[in-house]
Amino acid sequence: MALGPVDIVIIGFPGNKFTGKIAPALMELVESGTVRVIDLLFVSKDADGVTTTIDISDLDPEAGPAFLEVSVAEHGALGPEDAEEVADDLPPDSSALLIAFENSWAAKFVAACREADAVVIDQIRIPADVAEAALSGSY
Repeated sequence: MALGPVDIVIIGFPGNKFTGKIAPALMELVESGTVRVIDLLFVSKDADGVTTTIDISDLDPEAGPAFLEVSVAEHGALGPEDAEEVADDLPPDSSALLIAFENSWAAKFVAACREADAVVIDQIRIPADVAEAALSGSY
């Protein structure tokens, strides 16, 4: 079975403000088969610079109930090294959510490329805000 490419997205939350508004959009992508969540990891830094890492399986149901419904394929795929790398760049009193996901929508395309004896030479991801600016002419 061919897999689609995997992305790791790091989403920042200044002031450690998790609202849970991202979880429903992520759930919709999973339910439609667009993506498959490989792992989720929360990294938080308090005002004194103390870092805390929370795996999705350790998430407090009261603090993040929306994310508890997200099905994770490989708990632990994002680990301490990933958390440490993000924490190094995280300003005090802020948090980050790391999401590793497979682009399931691309699996058929990957399989077709393999059947055609083709290889992907490179893949480039352009952030949404950069693409929007470029397409609107304000870049």
